[in-house]
Amino acid sequence: MSAPAKEKVYGLMAEFDSPAAILDAAKKVRDAGYSRWDTFTPFPIHGMDEVMKLGNSLVGWVALGGGAFMFANVAFLIWFSNAWDYPLIVGGKPMFSVPMTFVPAYIMLIMGGAVGALIGMLAFNQLPRLHHPLLKIPQFETASRDKFILLIGATDKNFSVTETRKLLEQLGGAQITLVEDED
Repeated sequence: MSAPAKEKVYGLMAEFDSPAAILDAAKKVRDAGYSRWDTFTPFPIHGMDEVMKLGNSLVGWVALGGGAFMFANVAFLIWFSNAWDYPLIVGGKPMFSVPMTFVPAYIMLIMGGAVGALIGMLAFNQLPRLHHPLLKIPQFETASRDKFILLIGATDKNFSVTETRKLLEQLGGAQITLVEDED
C-alpha cells in the first residue's frame, strides 16, 4: 500500500488592512527581488499594476492571429472553390470577386478573433483549474470584502519558508499562512 500523497507548498499568504499597506508591501516585495507574487484585493488599487510590472496582455495578439488566420482561410477557400477546383460561369460573373468574398471572410474574422481571445485567455490564465489552493484558506474569503492579501509563490527563486515569512512579518502582514497544494 502506498503512502498518502504529500502536500507541497504553494506559497505564503499575508493579510493587510488597507490599500496603502498592501501597496507599500508590494513595493518592498518587488524590491526584495521576488518575481512570483500576486495581490488579491476587493477593488482595484491605483498604481498596483506599475508596482507589479504588469504590461499589456498578450490575449489581444492571440485574438488578432485567430482573426487573421480565419479571414485568410475563408478567402482562400472561396478562391479555391470558385476559381480553381470547380469553376462555374454564371451569368458572366468573375470566378473570384473581392466584394463577394469580403463579407463571409469578415464574419469569420470576427469568429476567429473571438475564439482566439477565448483560447488566449484560458492559456495565459492557466485555466481550467477546477480548484485553487487559496480557496482552502478561510482568510482568503475576506479578500473579496475588506482585506488585502499578498501571496508569494513557492516557485519564486528567492522563496524560503522562513525568510519569506520574516519578510512578510516585517512588512506588517497579519495572519501569515502557509498555503499548501495537493499534488
